[in-house]
Amino acid sequence: MLTSIRRFGNSHGVLIPKPLLKQVGLSDRAEMFVKGTTLVLRPFKAVPRKGWAEASKTVAAQTDHTLVLPDFANEGDSELGW
Repeated sequence: MLTSIRRFGNSHGVLIPKPLLKQVGLSDRAEMFVKGTTLVLRPFKAVPRKGWAEASKTVAAQTDHTLVLPDFANEGDSELGW
């Protein structure tokens, strides 16, 4: 299929026919990258909690163990009953 590259403001883009989007499983979000001289567009699959394990190891390795937030962030919170 031949398509035209069009201007969209300061960018460029292509219109993708709905049947093609459905065929490859694209809906509202897509991952786009370059592989060699090919522009690849594929369904976006989020990786939940990506990087959390490494971040928690970094936090655990720190010697400063003070709280990031105080025990009671707002004045008067200490009087609240839980």
